[in-house]
Amino acid sequence: MQEFINESSLTHLDTLGQAQMVDVSGKVPTIRQAVAEARVRMQQTTFQAIQAGNLPKGDVLGTARLAGIMAAKQTSALIPLCHPLPIQKIEVQITPDSQLPGYVIKATVKTKAETGVEMEVLTAVAVAALTLYDMAKALEKSIVIESICLISKTGGKSGDYS
Repeated sequence: MQEFINESSLTHLDTLGQAQMVDVSGKVPTIRQAVAEARVRMQQTTFQAIQAGNLPKGDVLGTARLAGIMAAKQTSALIPLCHPLPIQKIEVQITPDSQLPGYVIKATVKTKAETGVEMEVLTAVAVAALTLYDMAKALEKSIVIESICLISKTGGKSGDYS
């Protein structure tokens, strides 16, 4: 039997059941950090071409890393009801993995704010992965973006998650 959530506990709904941005103005700003990861799988020949820097669109990994950083800063414009946050740190690492073959994209986002940065870090890895795909699609259309997930988060009322 499916369990239902008590609607009165849903903070993103007003008294009429309509979506609303949660009021976090009463919360105390705390240090919050989140880490997420995505994997991009491709054919060995595509992987080797990216590693060698032989793609028509240029620096695939540098462009994807920059796209991830920029995406984290734009999350509130992309995800409805997401709060715009003063982000103090965004780090995006793209590591080659010959076993995939492909790349592991890992991002860390940090802020001192009233709400967490889980959506920002997930947006960073997702957009970095999409950019990697876009930069390499001329060589291969079958690239797979997989396993976008939150690895950890710290801070806030809900506590730490790993």
